Amino acid sequence: MSGIPHDHYEPKTGGQRWLHSRLPILGLAYDTLMIPTPKNLNWMWIWGIVLAFCLGLQIITGIVLVMHYTPHVDLAFASVEHIMRNVNGGHMLRYIHSNGASLFFFAVYLHIFRGLYYGSYKAPREVTWIIGMVIYLAMMGTAFMGYVLPWGQMSFWGATVITGLFGAIPFIGESIQTWLLGGPAVDNATLNRFFSLHYLLPFVIAALVAVHIWAFHTTGNNNPTGVEVRRTSKADAAKDTLPFWPYFVIKDLFALALVLLVFFAIVGFMPNYLGHPDNYIEANPLATPAHIVPEWYFLPFYAILRAFTSDVWVVMFASWITGGIIDAKFFGVLAMFGAIAVMFVVPWLDTSSVRSGRYRPMFKAWFWLLAVDFVVLMWCGAMPAEPPYSTISLIGSTYWFAYFLVILPILGVIEKPLPAPATIEEDFNAHYGSKAHAAE
Repeated sequence: MSGIPHDHYEPKTGGQRWLHSRLPILGLAYDTLMIPTPKNLNWMWIWGIVLAFCLGLQIITGIVLVMHYTPHVDLAFASVEHIMRNVNGGHMLRYIHSNGASLFFFAVYLHIFRGLYYGSYKAPREVTWIIGMVIYLAMMGTAFMGYVLPWGQMSFWGATVITGLFGAIPFIGESIQTWLLGGPAVDNATLNRFFSLHYLLPFVIAALVAVHIWAFHTTGNNNPTGVEVRRTSKADAAKDTLPFWPYFVIKDLFALALVLLVFFAIVGFMPNYLGHPDNYIEANPLATPAHIVPEWYFLPFYAILRAFTSDVWVVMFASWITGGIIDAKFFGVLAMFGAIAVMFVVPWLDTSSVRSGRYRPMFKAWFWLLAVDFVVLMWCGAMPAEPPYSTISLIGSTYWFAYFLVILPILGVIEKPLPAPATIEEDFNAHYGSKAHAAE
C-alpha cells in the first residue's frame, strides 16, 4: 500500500486466511492503521481527522433531517420550522448540521494553509493536492446548495446572486443559468435541483476522500521538515516513522475531543452566531434584503468577486481589448474562480527546491501576509461594496494573485534557504530527543 518498507498484514487463523484470499479487507484495514507515519508530525496534522469526522457528521445528520424536510417553495420554510419545533431533537440536529458546515470549512482552511506552508503540494504529492482541491470545490457546491434549502430571505437572494454570475458568461451564460435554475428565475425547480445535488454530493465527497487518503498512503505523508522518509531499508524507515496506530490515532482523537468541546459549546449556547437573521424570514421575491451576504466561508472569494468594478484599470483594459465581451461582472466571475484555480496549479508555480516553509525565511514573511490577506478579504466580503471596503478588497485580491503568480515563482530563484536536517530522525531528536529518552 505504501512505498515505505514496513510489515504487512499476515492472516493467522483459518478464517482470516479464507477471507483474505477472497476479500483482503482485513489487510487493507491493517495496512491503513499501521502505515508508517513520520514521527515528527506537529499539531497542524490533526485537521484530517476533524475533516473526516465532519463529513460523517454532516452525512448522518443530513439523512435524518431530510426525513422531515419538504423540497417545495410553499412548504420548505415551514418544514424547517417543523423540524425545529416538533421533531424530537430536531433543533439540535439542525444546529449541529448548520454549524457542522462551519467547522468543516474552518478545518479545511487550516488544512489547506498547512499544506501551503509545508509544501505538501510538491512532488510526488501533486495528485494528492489536486484531489484535495477537487474535494474543496465539491464542499463549496454542497454548502451553497444547502444554504438555499431553508428557503429564507438570504437563501433565496443568495441563490439569485450566485446563479446570476453564470449569466455573465458571454454568449452561453443565459443558457447555463436557465439550465441551473430549471427556469427563468429561482423557483421550485431550482429548490428541487439544489436539494437533490445537496443530498448526492456528500457521497461524492466521501469517495473523493477515499481516493485522497489512498493517494497520500501511496506517496507517504509529508512532515514539517519536508524531508522524505528513508526507504533504503525497513530499519531506516523505522527510525523515521511510527505506526499510525496507536500513536497518531490517540493524538488525533485527543485533538478531536478538544475541537468538539468548543464546537458543542457553540451549538449549545450560540447556534445562530454564524448565521444571518434574515434567513429566519421566509423567502420573498418582492423584497430584496438591504445587504446580501453569503456564509462566512465564502466571504474571501465574494470580496474578490466584488473587487473588480468597471472603474478598475485592469477591467477597463480587458473590456477594451475584447471589444466589451469581458465586462466588470464577467471579470469578477473570472477573478473569483481564478482565485481558486491558482491553488490547483501551485505545485508548478512554486519553483523552490525546498519543500517546507520552515527553512525559507523570505517565504515565511510572504506566506503569513497571505494568511492575513485571506482574513482581511473575509472581513471585506461581509461589508458593503463601497469605499473603503472596495479599495481594501481590490488590494487584497491583487496580493492574492501576486502571491501565487509572481512571488512564489520569483522566491524559488532568489531565496537562499536555511539548511534542512538530513533525516526525519535527526529533526525528531533535535526537538524531542531528551524527552523521548526520558519517557523510555
